[in-house]
Amino acid sequence: MPRCELESELERIDARELLLPRSWESASLDGALGQGERPRAYREDWCFDADIAAEQICRHFRIKSLASLGLTEAGDELAVRATGALLAYLLEVQPGGGSHLRPPRVERGASVLHLDEMTRRNLEVVRPLRADLGGRALIDVIDETVTPMGARLLRAWLLRPLADHEAIRDRLDAVGELVEDRTRRKRVREGLRAVRDLERLAGKAGAGRSAPRDLLALARSLRETPVVKEALGDPGSGELRAVLEGYDPVEDLADLIERAIDPEAPASLAEGGVVRAGYSPELDELRAIRDGAVGWIAELQGRERVRTGIGSLKVGYNRVFGYYIEVTKPNLSKVPEDYERRQTLTNAERFLTPELKEWESKVLSAEERIADLEGSLFREVREAAAGQVKRVQDLATRIALVDVFSALAQVAERNDYVRPRVDYDDRIQIYGGRHPVVECMMPREQFVPNDIRIDRDERVIILTGPNMAGKSTVLRQVGLITLLAQMGSFVPADAAEIGVADRIFTRVGASDSLAQGQSTFMVEMIETAAILNGATDRSLVLLDEIGRGTSTYDGVSIAWAVSEHIHERVGAKTIFATHYHELTQLADLLPAAAAYNVAVKEVGDDIVFLRRLERGGADRSYGVQVARLAGLPREVIERARQILRDLEGVDAGSRPGLGRRGRLPDSAERVQLSLFQPPENPVLERLRLLVPEAMTPLEALALLAELKRQVEDA
Repeated sequence: MPRCELESELERIDARELLLPRSWESASLDGALGQGERPRAYREDWCFDADIAAEQICRHFRIKSLASLGLTEAGDELAVRATGALLAYLLEVQPGGGSHLRPPRVERGASVLHLDEMTRRNLEVVRPLRADLGGRALIDVIDETVTPMGARLLRAWLLRPLADHEAIRDRLDAVGELVEDRTRRKRVREGLRAVRDLERLAGKAGAGRSAPRDLLALARSLRETPVVKEALGDPGSGELRAVLEGYDPVEDLADLIERAIDPEAPASLAEGGVVRAGYSPELDELRAIRDGAVGWIAELQGRERVRTGIGSLKVGYNRVFGYYIEVTKPNLSKVPEDYERRQTLTNAERFLTPELKEWESKVLSAEERIADLEGSLFREVREAAAGQVKRVQDLATRIALVDVFSALAQVAERNDYVRPRVDYDDRIQIYGGRHPVVECMMPREQFVPNDIRIDRDERVIILTGPNMAGKSTVLRQVGLITLLAQMGSFVPADAAEIGVADRIFTRVGASDSLAQGQSTFMVEMIETAAILNGATDRSLVLLDEIGRGTSTYDGVSIAWAVSEHIHERVGAKTIFATHYHELTQLADLLPAAAAYNVAVKEVGDDIVFLRRLERGGADRSYGVQVARLAGLPREVIERARQILRDLEGVDAGSRPGLGRRGRLPDSAERVQLSLFQPPENPVLERLRLLVPEAMTPLEALALLAELKRQVEDA
């Protein structure tokens, strides 16, 4: 796997620890295993041997061949080596705790839409770029799940959408069915709310780490799962029917836990009172002995007061001396001979009797036996739960699926999403498309929807328009709508037709990597190179301001060449947002390129952002107007307007057009302008004030001779 893909995959799965061969311990791996420092564990190289790893996998999962797991292709050996070593490591650090592990599942790249880390970041899929400013990510908008398993599954779907249009349609069928039946969806979600994290609870039981309350939570959650099944009724979609086929609420385990564990059990076994009364006759008898101590002591105290005639006599207990009879010093003369002194106090003495000794031994023995028996009974129940881990995990998977489908249906209805048409046609057609996050952060009526079409005839869109007009929003919303559609969700649009993409690439903004000695422009070029080398004719490429990190002519040249390469060599569906208006010429020069702009309206010196996508290129960037809106001082704005007029005046006569291959003017043709205007030449000033019609021929000759001398003297 290329380094960039490895880094992206580590970020996607949010790896918390890396397991590596011992021989790598002395190697320099800085930056080779993703961003940031992750804890690393090292094991001997033989742990990663293919044959040993294969044997480990087959033995643990009780299979005869790796073919049972689909690990039969030519490139699967590395996966086998890594899986076997990881399995051995887990069993080493958690002995006897691997029973809850499910067999590994193979995911082939052709069945999923690949999103690299750069794209996930730029599209703000699971994290906003500026969380400190109240930004929101896509997952914040669409995550209406009500169970922890559902939340994890939704995140996994977002980060790994599908590339199989039939599987996508199956998911859309399930979501659509729950969109249409609001009443059923409400009942399903109400049932789901009471279900705790079955996956984690089952994992704890399998690892032998369940506390009493964990088992109670497991039982209560299992009791709620039949409600979910009943609420689903008789579904029509294949995905929902598959959920119900073999739906096992594991009621026998719930019965056992409810019979065995006290509903008011404490947080830990050590506190006692974990096993429910009536579950074990032996335990009940021992508890009766222990709990009868209070009544017996009261009875003993009364009898001894009568026998001794000491009205203040009392029976007590402390952890140091155990049970005792306490007599105040004025009454010591009345103490019987069978009283045995145990402790002397300032105002009293404490005694034992043979009867009290016998009772103390019986009670303390019962306490110890209660603790031992209760611990043994609890472990039996926990082991029984561990034996049902696979059934619970299967149920958790089904619950997670129902949760995600109902959550996506909830979001679709609430946010007015529509079902996209998804197939293998090579086009993206969006009518009335909206940015799913931006529209939630502003009143719905203020967001301006846009139509866009990218297909074989127009596969490279050159998008121009001023800053703040909404180019980046259009760019991102196309990517997010495609992503949502391929994960199986409805999309924010009036209608959408999505041809399945194999990858989505974005290059939106850049930041310096000073620690690695990389400038903004270098980062921009590295990211662009990754796109050009990785994209195919089934990819969606979203580029924003390529080339702006260097000089204007260099930037235009690079942007032009990148656009041509994508058009002629890669063939990917592409939207290229830029301020280089020269690039709009590509729409005339390349057969499958088109120019669009995000419209604005000028009102005097002000501009109004219409946010509307229109065919054709923009002829201006309106940077000075945007600077005024940003609050730059008035004198700075006025000076900028003056400089802009001067620059445009020179450029109007000197800027050459770009040819088919983007020919740029050589240094002799370029004009260098000063930002500071020099004082006007006196000769020009006199000529500007001259009135030729009022001069005689002689006066004109004399003035001409004088001006000539001034020029020569200068």
